[in-house]
Amino acid sequence: FFLTVIGILGNFSLLYHYLSLYHIHHRLRDTDLILIHMTLANSLTILSKAVPKTMGALGLKDFISDFGCKIIFYFERVARGQSIGTTCLLSVYQTIMISPMNSCWKELKVRAPKYVGCSLSLCWILYILVNFIFPTYVSSVSVIWGSKDIKEKTDLKYCSTVDHNKILGSLYMALVVFPEVLFSVLIIWSSGSMVFILFRHKHRVQHIRRTNLSPRSSAESRATQSILLLLSTFVFFHTLSSMLSIYLALYQNSNKWLVKITNLISLGFPSVSPFLLMSRESTLCRVFSACIRTRKSLALMRNMYVIDSHRFLVEEFSKVPESQVARKTSCLQRALINISDYFKTAENKN
Repeated sequence: FFLTVIGILGNFSLLYHYLSLYHIHHRLRDTDLILIHMTLANSLTILSKAVPKTMGALGLKDFISDFGCKIIFYFERVARGQSIGTTCLLSVYQTIMISPMNSCWKELKVRAPKYVGCSLSLCWILYILVNFIFPTYVSSVSVIWGSKDIKEKTDLKYCSTVDHNKILGSLYMALVVFPEVLFSVLIIWSSGSMVFILFRHKHRVQHIRRTNLSPRSSAESRATQSILLLLSTFVFFHTLSSMLSIYLALYQNSNKWLVKITNLISLGFPSVSPFLLMSRESTLCRVFSACIRTRKSLALMRNMYVIDSHRFLVEEFSKVPESQVARKTSCLQRALINISDYFKTAENKN
């Protein structure tokens, strides 16, 4: 119950925050749009899983019909899949957008914002279609116990999963587990790529930063810690939940405490992620802004150097005899070109 309340408050607070931003600015960033869909999916996961189980824990029996049971389980599976899909999309999108302009993602970096809405819609459609098979082997407890033909079941307090067909169950596991594993691998890869890009960016801009005597860590370090925290939270809750769910699907008549633990763990990431996303989003925004400021600083430094060099060149011309003007002009121009090229290279890398 406590985890349910925390999750609902966190997700609704995050959703209210982005809706307020849209009301004030009349537009949203692409990452804001992804986070809104993620928040809706997390909220639907918590409501469809926690509320009926809370009513069952209070002693209410047969309060959900067979059709209602199928609908609740269907929404729960769709929301879980969408939560994982949007988490993957957010990680991959931010990896592409934070990558340097000279990387292999430079063309996709320009096109990526155009496909965010399409990718979100495709993700919803994918899980809506795939999970149509799930209600076929879920029934309410009253229907289960009223039937003498069903021998294999897994009691889930108010509903039970029924193994009508081994082939159907195996097909469902393949359709559901494979996309989740694929998305999980993409999340781990993209998070690792972001950490590497931030580390490389921190190393490159050290030569233009002033010495900072403050013990506070850099923006890149804080963003790295935030990414690793979100990644480790996702991997822990999702991996453990998936393993327990697969065990319950393969072995019927499982321990009721194991079912309760599985339900509790499955609520972990949807309940905790809003608070992690709030801190992570603000930290990454500061890092992205720092990257943009760094590129602008490099361009400004290059332009200032060119102007100062021309001034220096004019002053030196007035002091040099006419016989040496051509030679000194050639040397200064070569030096100016070399240093200007250096700043251009540094700007492109960052």
